[in-house]
Amino acid sequence: MIDRLEKEVDMLERHLQVLKMVIDSEPIGIVKMSNETGYPHHKVRYSLRVLEEENLIEPSSQGAITTERTSEFVDELDSKLDEIVEKLRSMRIEDAAEIER
Repeated sequence: MIDRLEKEVDMLERHLQVLKMVIDSEPIGIVKMSNETGYPHHKVRYSLRVLEEENLIEPSSQGAITTERTSEFVDELDSKLDEIVEKLRSMRIEDAAEIER
């Protein structure tokens, strides 16, 4: 159950790292991103596809570039992540009564 969440968080981290590279170095291609991050080409390509489906980047002849939606997403990102962290914190069981074994 938690394993899937960890995998999703790892994938989100990769998507956001790829997005940050596009923001910082646009236009940027798959090979350069793969070389700089150490992620295999197919994982970078998948992240780019996800980001494109979310309208956060778009392809150009020189590589990926940002869209009009990118800055709005970045502006809202921290508060959304804070909400998720708070929700995860509220799910803790550590304060519950001791489980009998």
